[in-house]
Amino acid sequence: MQIAIDTSTDTAGLAVVEDRQIIAELTWRCGKNHTVQLLPNLDYLLRQNSLSIEAADCIIVAIGPGSYNGLRVGVSTARGLAFSLNIPVVGISTLEAEAWQHAGTGLPVCPVLNAGREEVAAALYRMENGTWHQFEEEHLSTVDNLCSKIKTETLFCGEYVRTIADELRGKLGEKARIVSPVSGLRRAGFLAELGLKRIDAGDYDDAATLQPRYFRGPSITKPKPGKK
Repeated sequence: MQIAIDTSTDTAGLAVVEDRQIIAELTWRCGKNHTVQLLPNLDYLLRQNSLSIEAADCIIVAIGPGSYNGLRVGVSTARGLAFSLNIPVVGISTLEAEAWQHAGTGLPVCPVLNAGREEVAAALYRMENGTWHQFEEEHLSTVDNLCSKIKTETLFCGEYVRTIADELRGKLGEKARIVSPVSGLRRAGFLAELGLKRIDAGDYDDAATLQPRYFRGPSITKPKPGKK
């Protein structure tokens, strides 16, 4: 049994996989409550399916980019479970997980996440001849710069795309394909599927050194004068 954990953004997800089949999956809007909601929801998911955490043989976790606090909670939980159960862990890019669920379209897929400070985190993937390729590395960009590199019809996905959809359509016209809110919901089941590919290849991460992938640290607010 494998467990997939995604706390990359305000939308969190869990999936339980057994014999390559997703037997339980949960996606919910957790806001900033990853710390208090993740483990209770994992316990609920397992109990609903009469499963025990001790049956897990690998933890799959989204490592970002994404929310600083959310990723910290997800990766720390994955590492803790891996250590306590003495099982391996596999870290998967959140952007790749966003894109993978749209691989079947055959189009270039550009996952987009809000990076703050008027920037986005993005990458570019495509399925060609049955092989999944990354054509552009994960990077920070502005929407203007992102659009300037798009030369062909491209599918944009990720929960932040809803916010910039009009801007993408205005700059790219028919070259911008925007996923619907329903089909664009990031699901832990697809994260699990990517993790299984690495498990099949015997490609694991070191639980002692696995870290979230941040493009920048948390925002630091300076205390007001007179406040400690």
